[in-house]
Amino acid sequence: MADAEAPGTDTPGAGTSDAATPGAGTPDAATPGAGTPDAETVRVRCDVADGVARVRLARPRARNAVDLEMCLRLRAVFEDLDADDDVRVVLLSAEGPAFCAGADLKERAGRDAAWVRRRRQASFAAYDAVERCRRPVVALVHGAVVGSGGEITLAADFAVAAEDTTFRFPEAHWGTVGATQRLQRVIGRRRAKELLFTNRVMPAAEAADLGVVTRVVPGDRLARAGEEIAASIAGAPPLAMALTKRAVDLGGETDLDRGIRIEMAAIEQCLADGGWREGVDRFARRRDGGRGGTGGTSGPGGTDGAGSTDGHGGTDGHGSTEEEEK
Repeated sequence: MADAEAPGTDTPGAGTSDAATPGAGTPDAATPGAGTPDAETVRVRCDVADGVARVRLARPRARNAVDLEMCLRLRAVFEDLDADDDVRVVLLSAEGPAFCAGADLKERAGRDAAWVRRRRQASFAAYDAVERCRRPVVALVHGAVVGSGGEITLAADFAVAAEDTTFRFPEAHWGTVGATQRLQRVIGRRRAKELLFTNRVMPAAEAADLGVVTRVVPGDRLARAGEEIAASIAGAPPLAMALTKRAVDLGGETDLDRGIRIEMAAIEQCLADGGWREGVDRFARRRDGGRGGTGGTSGPGGTDGAGSTDGHGGTDGHGSTEEEEK
């Protein structure tokens, strides 16, 4: 787990303003063992509409510092979303001026090592639930992203950052260990060591260069960028999207030969489902301006590879049209 001090963090149960606002399809069950959701127990908000789940870290007074309750809640929310067949994509963002100021170290005062160990295991389980969700998860980050916030960001499939975003991984400087695994897998071992050893601040532009985030946008564009990405993903056939995510994740854990076998198994599953025919037909209709017909398509993949046009006299040079790429 990634730990970082969160200055000004409110002690759990001390009257935080973290009440949830349940939305349609919202898995707003209470934190396990915590009774009815209220201002002290709810740490993560979620609503689902039109196939898009919007999950928000909701502890703004504490700069969304991660405590045990947030770990349990985050895990429960993502496990529920993973089981919800109506969900096509998840947007993961945060309320307040910071995405996440790290772990709430105040909750550990007076605790013994056994409690801290269980707390850290809870955080690992939460990050794992984000990463293993079958639905594409897109993080929208802003402000300070410290320690545990970086772990949550890296557990998403990819992230978009506001220009004011900064990253910092201070675990070793607070006498603990964290962010040693996901970070190095994204940016490489030597770069990860430099950030972990020095506790320096990494601005959004550098985070994009290293692959921690895939895009940087003006702060007032972050939400809109997220909605545009979500609409694009939600518009794709859900089985193909889920299998694409799984093939990439599993393929990254093995060599190319086995990776190709993983992809072929995913293709066979798509063929058995039959949904690929709808994709071919949809592409053909768009290319023909909605007039119907095949317009030169030849089975799965769309075009006959013979320089088909986009309906305006141009090609993309790969046998697929510009419309296909939009």
